[in-house]
Amino acid sequence: MDILSILGLLVGFGAILGGQHLEGGHLETILNAVAFLIVLGGTLGAVMLQTPLKTFLRALKIVSWIFIPPKMSAEETLDKILGWNQVARKEGLVRLESIAQDEEDLFIQKGLQLIADGAEPEMIREIMEVDMDIQESNDLESSKVFEAMGGYSPTIGIIGAVMGLIHVMGNLADPSSLGSGIAVAFVATIYGVALANLLFLPIASKLKAIILLRSRVQMMLIEGLIGVALGDNPRNIESRLQAYLN
Repeated sequence: MDILSILGLLVGFGAILGGQHLEGGHLETILNAVAFLIVLGGTLGAVMLQTPLKTFLRALKIVSWIFIPPKMSAEETLDKILGWNQVARKEGLVRLESIAQDEEDLFIQKGLQLIADGAEPEMIREIMEVDMDIQESNDLESSKVFEAMGGYSPTIGIIGAVMGLIHVMGNLADPSSLGSGIAVAFVATIYGVALANLLFLPIASKLKAIILLRSRVQMMLIEGLIGVALGDNPRNIESRLQAYLN
């Protein structure tokens, strides 16, 4: 669980609601279901229009990473690599096939299976790097869905505000309702800007950071697997991979 993401949401929205309270405002004044529907619905509609279905569905799937990121640790990966190297040197590369079957990570499975099948080191590197690049590219495209939502929602909020003002202008005969009507109209703008800067854009940036970190760990894994395939000394492998730990 990523505690920082949870704290970020609590601090961000809490600061706005707390500031509203300290200024003497009431929570009810910034709660408006119609404005929320306009902003969220309009933003989703625009993003769905511009995004391929597969990318949109992938974005919905990986958004949970901001709270529960995929398991990846450079230190644990290094320990695994050194363990595989020890097994390969003592029992042969074929023994890695049974180890691959016990791995949950498909990327690791593929690398170990290639080594067990006797693939050349450069072929292993080429295959694994292609898989890594495609995976990274697909996930980065999915993270851009939230970046696009962050770009659209403020504008949709303005549209909602203008719609509210149009409604207000249609009721000029009742001056007593103008003040509250205008206040409600601008709630849509608040929703648009707040959702963009407190939710959508931070989610996009967090996802990009997680994706790039995973790619670095995978690159470390590729270098380690090449060392295992070549039968390198464990000290040489560890020395070569130390940079990834920093």
